[in-house]
Amino acid sequence: MQIRTEREMLELILGTARSDDRIRAVYMNGSRTNPDAGKDIMQDYDVVYVVKETGSFLADECWIKVFGDLIMLQEPDRMDMAAGREVDISQSYGYLMLFTDGNRIDLHIETQESMLDHYGCDSLTVPLLDKEGILPKISPSSDSMYHVKAPSEVHFQHVCNEFLWCQQNVAKGIWRKELPYAKNMAETIVRPMLDEMVSWWIGINREFGVSTGKMGKYFGDYLPEEYWSMYKQTYADSNYENMWQALFIMSDLFRFLGEAVAKHLNYCYPNKDDQAMTKYLMRIRSMPKDAKHIF
Repeated sequence: MQIRTEREMLELILGTARSDDRIRAVYMNGSRTNPDAGKDIMQDYDVVYVVKETGSFLADECWIKVFGDLIMLQEPDRMDMAAGREVDISQSYGYLMLFTDGNRIDLHIETQESMLDHYGCDSLTVPLLDKEGILPKISPSSDSMYHVKAPSEVHFQHVCNEFLWCQQNVAKGIWRKELPYAKNMAETIVRPMLDEMVSWWIGINREFGVSTGKMGKYFGDYLPEEYWSMYKQTYADSNYENMWQALFIMSDLFRFLGEAVAKHLNYCYPNKDDQAMTKYLMRIRSMPKDAKHIF
């Protein structure tokens, strides 16, 4: 099946809004509104319909069939309600739709009251239709709010401390051969600290004028080949020796970038803690499984 073009999708989204008296305005945000983002067929359509009320839409969900045949639908607000979380669906509601041609629309409906609480707070916002002149004036779309920001010294030190401290948990998990624990520690605790440092390094080298993208998806565009090669090697498989190697490469890369960021911002990189933790990690790596003491 041929995927519908951007023009066809926007005509469908806006045509549906024009023909429905309940819909008062339409705006879009996300990567399709970013003039600096690359374009491809995997981009979502992040669309908001400003509506007179949400009740009639929720009473008959067949109305979303106009957008095409679905592979799958997710309704986060419905799931939140089922889990007992407080959700005001009288003000807004979301439909995440993946279609059989590969297009995806993340569609939210919201009242004017809800819209006025946050419209324009996202710098990647573009008005598409305003039947009644209810959308406030906003600046042209840009990714400025997503640019890397220079850290305060307190935050810089916190990230360094968290990265260095939690490496020992990864090491413990590898030594014990507790694969889920070691992998989760490395990926959910240690890696986010590394990613912050990578972003700051990119920031200081780009005058804090770029975005590194959601979850660092643009790291490869901004890191020099040497550092990008190291970063890729921080992703290990389930082999414990490879996990050790990845952990030490993480440590080296963090140190190289951290020292550069600290120098640029006139901060102090915690070399003493780094050296002590590296020595500790090397000791844990060399210990036999039946070790009775660490040092």
